[in-house]
Amino acid sequence: MSLLGSAALAMWWDIAPQVLADFEDWHSHEHFTERLGIPGFRRATRWRDVAGGAGIFVMYELDDHAVLSSAPYLARLNAPTPWSTRMMPNHRNMIRSQCRVLESAGGAVARHALTVRLSPEPGRADALQAALKARIEALPTRPGVIGAHLLQHQAPPIAPTTEQQIRGLRDQVADWVLVACGYDLAAIQGLANGEFGEHRLRDAGAAEGTVVGLYAVAHSATPRDIG
Repeated sequence: MSLLGSAALAMWWDIAPQVLADFEDWHSHEHFTERLGIPGFRRATRWRDVAGGAGIFVMYELDDHAVLSSAPYLARLNAPTPWSTRMMPNHRNMIRSQCRVLESAGGAVARHALTVRLSPEPGRADALQAALKARIEALPTRPGVIGAHLLQHQAPPIAPTTEQQIRGLRDQVADWVLVACGYDLAAIQGLANGEFGEHRLRDAGAAEGTVVGLYAVAHSATPRDIG
């Protein structure tokens, strides 16, 4: 499996331009350091909307799904720092998916990332996964692309946390998450218009309402990077 572990936390939100600099300082120098100090957190990566908009995409790669309900992680979620407490209300339109890795091939960090949020049609989950598996396995050697990964949300058995309460609204979730990474934006855009476009996904068994995003990497780190 190419992701660093069998689970991942995938999140999207918007950040207002007036707090972006403070957010990136906090997220890179405090929040990443805090999260990567939790046992089971293997890598943290943040991307920003490729067109310069307010959108943020973050993915944490985890040893396994149990990390998401572990005591060290819950301790941090329920005791945010003062800086975290100040930043949390600025996470607008939060989508937070706590996922198991279904498929993974190739690399997980590159200059550009395509994300697709989707759900299978009732009764077509197996067919959709099989179709996406074949497409994902064909990608790592394609020019401009380094890899792709398929995740499925599964909520851990935990109560709402202090961080969620500070954000003020219940987080939304993406049922399935497809992430494709590459060094060439045109190649990544081609995936969004090709095999991971809405019509092709519908033919493979996806329900209506897929949501596509294109992002550029801002920061990636592992526990070794934070000492």
